[in-house]
Amino acid sequence: MKGPIVLQSLSRAVQGAALLLATIAATPSVASDHLDSSSVIADPRADIGDLFAWIAPDGRHLNLVMTIVGHSLSDKIAYAFHIDSGRRFGRTTATIDLVCRFANATAADCTLGKVDRARGDASHTEGLLSGEKSFRVYAGLRDDPFFNNVRGTRDMYNVATKALAGSARYDAANCPRFDAAQTAAIRDAWRHTNGGPPTNFLRGWTPDSIVVSVDLAPVTRGGPLIAVWASTRGPKGQIDRAARPLTGNAPLVTLGSDDAQNEIKERYNHASPATGAPFVAEIAKGIALYDGLDGRCGDSLLVDHNAPPARRYWPLARLLADDRLWINSRSSICTQLFAAERAALNGERALEKDCGGRTINYDAVNVYRSLLANGTTSGIDDGVHADEKVHSTSIFPFLAAPDPAVPGS
Repeated sequence: MKGPIVLQSLSRAVQGAALLLATIAATPSVASDHLDSSSVIADPRADIGDLFAWIAPDGRHLNLVMTIVGHSLSDKIAYAFHIDSGRRFGRTTATIDLVCRFANATAADCTLGKVDRARGDASHTEGLLSGEKSFRVYAGLRDDPFFNNVRGTRDMYNVATKALAGSARYDAANCPRFDAAQTAAIRDAWRHTNGGPPTNFLRGWTPDSIVVSVDLAPVTRGGPLIAVWASTRGPKGQIDRAARPLTGNAPLVTLGSDDAQNEIKERYNHASPATGAPFVAEIAKGIALYDGLDGRCGDSLLVDHNAPPARRYWPLARLLADDRLWINSRSSICTQLFAAERAALNGERALEKDCGGRTINYDAVNVYRSLLANGTTSGIDDGVHADEKVHSTSIFPFLAAPDPAVPGS
């Protein structure tokens, strides 16, 4: 009896992995958190594409960028940066929200808790300065700094799906084991676009963007470690949330019907970092999948080899479910995604003086996927490493101007 049961379980696991990969490959992702549920598809003005947060080179400001998938902002939606702070990683003791509303394209009303307020035209590139001069804000169309070889990624998933339908198998922790030839094919597909040179799917993409530079004093009242997430809220409540790139799409996938997948993503978008625990198990499944894409299992970031196989990936899944960008405000040197997290949780002391967070120039996708696959910042490569435009981490409003509109377009 034991043999047939094991074989049946293995068969279901392989089928599940293939379905998971096929699901991701079919997802119409453009930005790292783009069009991930029916609510934001219904109104892209509520859809957060990406969140960026880093310490300014002057060491005195927190810079924030929220890109919106829609090409305009809604007068019915509140756009919020939630900024937590504390003295120890993972333990924040103070929170302040910077919330912006827009009556129209040139009428902004942004509040920084009860500390400060900016009202007026935020469409000029010098920004709208708040009454107490603690922050400035810009809102308008800018070039999207996010870059990603989406088509190469989809081709990679298709290659992996075919391998799982053939000889590849799961290990006890649901990590797929690919042989050397399958791994080589996966990596080759990932580095190309339609079989040719890799291209940035987002080239020329122009989202509406909310850009803020805020003094550190009001956002570090709890301590020098800052954790940032963004949300959009309408008359019926929260619609979307975002922090780290890809978390709301790549690791968070459920097996089953389209309705079931949409339901979990809707719940995720309506939740907050503080209520992220119910998503840990689902995110762990996605991490297990990614862990096998480099041809090895058990080397993902924070993997717990002493835990039962079903919980091997839970330490990283817990971190991702509490989805916030962590920033060390004591440093104005910002070089790596997950720097603050890795310094605190993975013992990487060389990163203790890195601000972490996410600047607009990080190669975020390749670093994120590499950490999932092999626990380092390299090894997974979609062939695209920079945006076509030059963006500045120091000159407001940071994001490059979009290309001029083509007459008649």
